Amino acid sequence: MTDRPKKVKLNKKDSQLLIRISSIEREQFVQLCEQLDTSSAREIRQFIRGFIKKHKPTE
Repeated sequence: MTDRPKKVKLNKKDSQLLIRISSIEREQFVQLCEQLDTSSAREIRQFIRGFIKKHKPTE
């Protein structure tokens, strides 16, 4: 065994956000993501990061 420290992953995905949307909207979103060769989770994370960046108070 080695005594090397384990790598710590930055921005580890360790939480979930549960949202309720209509099944029609969900299906349209998932289909569009597939057509654009991306995942719905990736697009939602990208939206959240952009929203935080846009609305984060300046220090």
